[in-house]
Amino acid sequence: MPDKAMPVGAGGGAVRQSGEFLQALRWGRAWCLLAFVLLATGCTRPAPEQAVRAQLQALQAAIDARDAGAVEALLAEDFAGNEGLDRRGAKRLAAGLFLRYRGVGVTLGPVEVELRGDADAVARFNMLATGGSGGLLPERGQVYAVETGWRRVDGEWRLRSARWQAGGARG
Repeated sequence: MPDKAMPVGAGGGAVRQSGEFLQALRWGRAWCLLAFVLLATGCTRPAPEQAVRAQLQALQAAIDARDAGAVEALLAEDFAGNEGLDRRGAKRLAAGLFLRYRGVGVTLGPVEVELRGDADAVARFNMLATGGSGGLLPERGQVYAVETGWRRVDGEWRLRSARWQAGGARG
């Protein structure tokens, strides 16, 4: 794919590009400040809580990438979900949703992590699940209240259980 960048002096000149450069520099400073604030506030959480949150982000990334295998890789061998859903069933469910909806998306609300010892945790959050043809707005959307159970297995946090209920508003 050819590079679409325009040389200095073409189609707007150096003045336009220097203005864009200054704007990019300002945005870069803002992003650096935001990253610093996030890192500073993140340092106050205990390491296990950070690890569970990172695994939730990895799960969200696997869904965004439409990768059922990556979803399965985050699940414990004895994973259990709603209505008897097991690890293999969760992978099949994810694959089916990815086939049915081109624009599958998941947005998590604030996550509460409750540590229960060194190798057990519960994370609770509301989740907006969307699916559609990939247009500007999704064809379908639903809010769920979710409670997930996590277990540390060989140093890695794995999702051991997930319970969800349509309607959100966990309490």
